[in-house]
Amino acid sequence: MAGANTLEFTDENFESEVLQSDKPVLVDFWAEWCGPCKALAPIIDALADENVGKVKIGKLNTDASQETSVRYAVSAIPTVILFNDGEIVEKFVGLRQKKDFQAAIDAIGN
Repeated sequence: MAGANTLEFTDENFESEVLQSDKPVLVDFWAEWCGPCKALAPIIDALADENVGKVKIGKLNTDASQETSVRYAVSAIPTVILFNDGEIVEKFVGLRQKKDFQAAIDAIGN
């Protein structure tokens, strides 16, 4: 369900891929059964394609990686969280427009 530049995050790799990343990371918390999540997928893929080298962008399946979902209090999906240096920079709940995510990425200025 992910594009060529969209990464897959899991409970197992979240620490190394997201929290210890030397680049900002945008994480889409989603589930297979979630209609709005499916609508958001092409936006996430486009952001990943357009921000190669600037920010890591990926998806975390909340059903498969419940530990991380609980850790970040993801109670509604889609939820998209932007991390920088292991800290939450911005959290988006619900379906949002591409420009909202891009503005948050650009505000980090890496």
